[in-house]
Amino acid sequence: MVVPLTVALGAGPAQAASCSATTGPYQKQVEQFLGRPVDGRQSSADCLAIQAFQRKHGITPTLGYAGPLTWQTMYTMYTQQWAGTTPNKAGKCPTNRGRIACVDLTRQLSWIQDGARLKYGPVPVRTGRNGAETRTGSKKIYWRNINHWSTLYNVSMPYAQFFDGGQAFHSVTKSMWNPPGSAGCVNMRPADAKAYWNLLRNGDDVHVYGRKPGT
Repeated sequence: MVVPLTVALGAGPAQAASCSATTGPYQKQVEQFLGRPVDGRQSSADCLAIQAFQRKHGITPTLGYAGPLTWQTMYTMYTQQWAGTTPNKAGKCPTNRGRIACVDLTRQLSWIQDGARLKYGPVPVRTGRNGAETRTGSKKIYWRNINHWSTLYNVSMPYAQFFDGGQAFHSVTKSMWNPPGSAGCVNMRPADAKAYWNLLRNGDDVHVYGRKPGT
């Protein structure tokens, strides 16, 4: 049962929100990730910290509950940190093609390598949601448009580099961990999308592998 607690998030009453007083199934893991006391029991302070994380990354409902989606997002962040400076340690992205952009759907990571040498990254990415997955396999960049506008979705796609049908690397302003994901493109933070634009050219290889959690 969820028992709402009213907690002040600012000076005015309009900024108040309801918190879940229920201990979530991933309470201890979430507390540890957020640097909270790890006691496995929900508190109003825990809820505020979880709510702030959920708001930042677009996780709904924003109730401060340590549920599966919140923990999955945090775990993805952990796996990205563990990749360090050797994202291709398992050798799943080809090292015999020269310059190549690698996309690991499982870890929601991308990087550019030249042979076995890391050139940029790894960086977090936001790939296709369930039913609109980013397609796996070996591809090549075939068209680039620095100020692309999608007529299909009526949205801006800065630094767009298309590599498979309508799927492309491009910049977005939302969180890389915002669920459920893109419509198939590989979303990137603006600085990372710009760096990819400067490093890649038409004809460069792209290799997409793995499976995004939840798809």
